[in-house]
Amino acid sequence: MDESPSAQTQSRIYTAPRTDVSQNQGKFRIHFNFPGWAVPDHDDHGYGPLATVVESFMDPGTFIRMHQHRNEEIISWVPEGVMRHDDRQGNELVTDPDNLMVMNAGRGFWHAEETLADDPPLRMLQIFVRPHSFDLDPGIQHEPVPSPVAGEWRHLFGPEGTDAPLYVRNDVDFYDCRLAAGATTTLPSRPGWHTYLYVFDGAVEIGDEPVGFTESALVTGDEGVVVTATEDATIVAFSINPDAPVTRQGTIGR
Repeated sequence: MDESPSAQTQSRIYTAPRTDVSQNQGKFRIHFNFPGWAVPDHDDHGYGPLATVVESFMDPGTFIRMHQHRNEEIISWVPEGVMRHDDRQGNELVTDPDNLMVMNAGRGFWHAEETLADDPPLRMLQIFVRPHSFDLDPGIQHEPVPSPVAGEWRHLFGPEGTDAPLYVRNDVDFYDCRLAAGATTTLPSRPGWHTYLYVFDGAVEIGDEPVGFTESALVTGDEGVVVTATEDATIVAFSINPDAPVTRQGTIGR
């Protein structure tokens, strides 16, 4: 009997509270969200190629010195404010609501992060995707993204070859959406893939399940799951191939 995640055919919604896994480094604070923890008895903190979704806070005037990542794809999603990046390849980049950054770390990529004293406080997501193979070529992508349209999913990254403006080297699609209270949308999905939803702001119901601020849900099985905002909400969703091959050698996204 096939008991792999993709073998499930009946839609299931697993909700999860905010985890208590965090690190406080004063002006830089992070809070880890593990998609695999939503599913009872799941033996992996990640879910297929999606390793972890990190809520990151940087106060104005914060500098994170140059450091290396290996064997992970790191996406910086900044819905408000700015995150400033420089690296050993000579890039000086600003990621903000109009631009998205993907570091394809591969066999090694060094970078630093900063906010200036007159920048606003920063709250963002840093998303860690496990690549399909070990020690791929390193690189960085930094691209403008379409302006958000209220009530519509915006496709921001996906596997190579999709219509998203940036790519990761495994089977994960990423979307965001802004919903006014009372508005509904259908959760992004692909046949045979599962979807992880995270509420960045506000609160929603997914199916009949409430999911509040910084809470999450993993949906397996059928397509067509409805999301309703119970207050103004900013949500993100990851469509995931749970059976994609992965390497678990990342610096953080193991």
